[in-house]
Amino acid sequence: MSAENVVTDAPTGQPTTPHDPYLWLEEVEGREALTWVQGRNAETAATIEATSEFARTEQAVREVLDSDDKIPDVSKIGAHYYNFWRDAQHERGVWRRTTLDSYRTDHPEWELVLDLDALGEAEGQSWVWHGASVLRPTPGGEWRHALVDLSPGGSDADVTREFDLVTKQFVAPEDGGFYREESKGGLGWIDTDTVYVFTDFGPGSMTPSGYPRIVKRWRRGTPVTEASVVYEGEPEDMYIFGWRTHSPGFERDFVGRSIAFYDSETYLVQDAGTPEQRLVKIDVPRSAEVGVKREWMLVELRDDWTVDGTTYLAGSLLATRFEDFLAGARGFTVLFEPTPTSSLAGATWTAHHLVVNVLEDVKNRLHVLTPPSSDTGADADAPGRGWPRSELPGLPTIGTVVVGAVDSEESDDVWLVTTDYLTPSTLSLLSVGAGTEPEVLKSSPAFFDASGLVIDQHFAVSDDGTRVPYFVVGREELVRPDSGAAAEAGSGAAPVGAAPTLLYGYGGFEVSLTPGYSGGLGRAWLADGGVYVVANIRGGGEYGPSWHQAALKAKRHKAYEDFAAVARDLVARGITTPEHLGMEGRSNGGLLAGNMLTQYPELFGAVIVGVPLLDMLRYTHLLAGASWAAEYGDPDDPEQWEFIKTFSPYHLFDAEREYPPVLFTTSTKDDRVHPGHARKLAAKMLAAGKDVTYYENVEGGHGGAANNAQAAHMAAIHYRFLREQLG
Repeated sequence: MSAENVVTDAPTGQPTTPHDPYLWLEEVEGREALTWVQGRNAETAATIEATSEFARTEQAVREVLDSDDKIPDVSKIGAHYYNFWRDAQHERGVWRRTTLDSYRTDHPEWELVLDLDALGEAEGQSWVWHGASVLRPTPGGEWRHALVDLSPGGSDADVTREFDLVTKQFVAPEDGGFYREESKGGLGWIDTDTVYVFTDFGPGSMTPSGYPRIVKRWRRGTPVTEASVVYEGEPEDMYIFGWRTHSPGFERDFVGRSIAFYDSETYLVQDAGTPEQRLVKIDVPRSAEVGVKREWMLVELRDDWTVDGTTYLAGSLLATRFEDFLAGARGFTVLFEPTPTSSLAGATWTAHHLVVNVLEDVKNRLHVLTPPSSDTGADADAPGRGWPRSELPGLPTIGTVVVGAVDSEESDDVWLVTTDYLTPSTLSLLSVGAGTEPEVLKSSPAFFDASGLVIDQHFAVSDDGTRVPYFVVGREELVRPDSGAAAEAGSGAAPVGAAPTLLYGYGGFEVSLTPGYSGGLGRAWLADGGVYVVANIRGGGEYGPSWHQAALKAKRHKAYEDFAAVARDLVARGITTPEHLGMEGRSNGGLLAGNMLTQYPELFGAVIVGVPLLDMLRYTHLLAGASWAAEYGDPDDPEQWEFIKTFSPYHLFDAEREYPPVLFTTSTKDDRVHPGHARKLAAKMLAAGKDVTYYENVEGGHGGAANNAQAAHMAAIHYRFLREQLG
């Protein structure tokens, strides 16, 4: 098969191959396609879901998701601390608020702001919370203007509705409230009477990826058709959007132009909203990420950058004064420079400091930098010169630390969330630079007994000699088969050296997989003697941009070779065997799973392929697929199809080959990765007589579930499938 054979085929009018008998399954809501889905779901209900073990697993996971003892994450908005919460009584969730003093107690007093279950019932819509943005008022003003994003059924496409935090009511459009019709896109506050709007304005206003191509400035009380154009992207761009920074005294307007993943431009909008309005391009590499806060501009590099005779390394974080940069100065202070074992995980501003989060062999380390209060001159040759640096000690040896500013305009306080695979999350409050210890505010309960369980980190060697880190979690005698614990172990859930093992991976889009606690995983897998493994393969961001770029396009096979190397290393260490080794991946990880299934079937006893890309010939023509060409390549280009077809599971499947049992899961409401990917390969394998289980949730979008009940049901299908196949 070659790209020259691409033709246009009914009923979709999109490119396909001449001999694709399953094209009809791409009709998401087509009668024949949904009948096929219902049949497959019924088969799953009659097998996996019909057992008492399934009900037990589903209940165990549901108890975790519905637990009132989970940490309620909060965001400071004025004097209140807001939280969105789901539990057994609030399946769709409630938006609520409290005070910090009350939040410090074991039982905070919550004030209801918005009830999504009640709203959905009143409006006959299955609303799923997509978040809210609140306008910072002028000094002395009220925090009242909010924009709430709601999705019907969990799709990426959503609506935006203005909400009044004082009256706790939506502001109706007929009363001047902002309202954006269902579409991918959004609204962003400029002031109390003006917003940026980027959405579907009609034919020609959306990109081939299905995202907005135009951003406009919209005044309250006027129809959106009269909004004035601020910026219009090129027809082949990915996403255009606008925003205002609201730091007092440093209010600025910007437009973002996403050309492709990791390829973007940022423009400063000068004299915004006036006849003299003009756009000034921020002159940094298109692969770089730019952030402006008060007088400072930060630049995170994804490629080496030589400017004014100085070369800054990919993965570095640079700082300069924004106004100096606009005036032509190109002197930067290097705040972080990567090493072979370290990468930048993030940077968080407070009122007077910058907290830099670094990954060192996939373990977080925090550094506090303080910008100079006056222009002492930027020294590009010395990392952090002029920005005094201190460490935040006492962090876990293996684990994840997430940092978030409480109020970056008015406070140096930050939220610290620490966790690992066996340690429930702890939320602390820390005043950066105060020299005080973090104040522990909340700790999640243990949802499973972790005694006797351990976490190890190992390194596998890939085909080209690259060391690939991975974490192993499980009972000590299982994950350390040569230890004294293994020698002393009596009868257990699994014999030493043949533990049922779940290997998880992603390997794309510079996403890092770091340790985190999952009560559902612990209850449904670890507590029953299962071993859990996370592979930090290339394509991710664990070692910065170079780790990601090592598996792009024609080098995609590196990610799959890395994952296979981890699978083999687990067997070589005596932890498991191929018959007892299962793997799971979702989204881009679903593409990983599809390639493990079709290229390395001998390594696994079971494979779970979740919300996946699988037909890599047609992916750019399905929903948001065009936006991922920078990651995988363009299959409509014959030269690029030559390498893309080497990792297209739909085309790699061989009816004559033996494959392990496979579970496909997706969602009818997934408007990011088309459910046709999973449907088509499942149908092709079923026609060849392979062992296929299929489940498609009718709601949930790309996340797969719209509420806790659906999430628990999906998780139980996954875990019971693995148990039945791996022992």
